[in-house]
Amino acid sequence: MKDRPDHLAAAWSELVATARRTAADGLVVGTSGNVSVRVRDLILVTPSGVPYDRLGPGDVTGVDLEGRQIVGRLRPTSELPLHLAVYRDTTATAVVHTHAPHATAVSTLVTELPPVHYMTAALGGPVRVAPYALYGSDELAAHMAAALRDRSAALLQNHGTIAHGATLAEALDRTAQLEWMCRVWLTAVSVPGHTPSLLSADQLDAAGERLRGYGQPGDAPA
Repeated sequence: MKDRPDHLAAAWSELVATARRTAADGLVVGTSGNVSVRVRDLILVTPSGVPYDRLGPGDVTGVDLEGRQIVGRLRPTSELPLHLAVYRDTTATAVVHTHAPHATAVSTLVTELPPVHYMTAALGGPVRVAPYALYGSDELAAHMAAALRDRSAALLQNHGTIAHGATLAEALDRTAQLEWMCRVWLTAVSVPGHTPSLLSADQLDAAGERLRGYGQPGDAPA
C-alpha cells in the first residue's frame, strides 16, 4: 500500500465522521449500519459492534478487495459482503448502509419504492427492494447487487438501505434522500380515501436530464 499514512488517516477520519452522522441523523441505532470508503485497493470500513463515538485514529480497519484484513486489529463489519459487492460491480468509492426507519418500513410493504417525487431520478430511477436474506450473507449481497443495477441506492427487505457514491458525502446524501422519499410515500398512503399520484417514466427521464445540469459548474447533481 503506497498511500501516505496521513492520507489514510484523513480518509479514516472522514469515514468515522460520516458514521457518526448516520447516528446523529437517526438513520441507525446503536451499532447498526456501517460505512466504507475505497482508497485505491484498500477498503476502509467500520468495525463490527463498536459504537461510532468510541472510534479513534488508532482504530483504522481495512481490507483488500477480497475481504482479507490487512489494516487494524478490530474485526470488520459483518456486512462486509455488501460493501465488497458494491466495489466489485460499480465505480463507487464510498458506501453507506443504514437501518433508516421509514425506509425499512417501506421495505416490508413493496418490491419497489413508488416514484412519488422527481428526486427518484437522482438515484437512477425507482428504488428497488432486494429480497430478504440473512444479514452478512453472500445471498444478501447478491440480492442487493441485482437491486442496485443502474441505481445508486436500494432498499433491503426487512433490513434497511444501501447507497453508494463517488464520495462519502454523496453516499450519505443519497441515503438521506431515500429516507425522505420513503417518509413522503408513507405519509401520502396513510391518508384515507386517497391514492398518491406517481410520476411516469417520461417525467422521471425529464427530471433526470434537468438534474444533470443542477447546481454550480463542476458540482455533482443533487
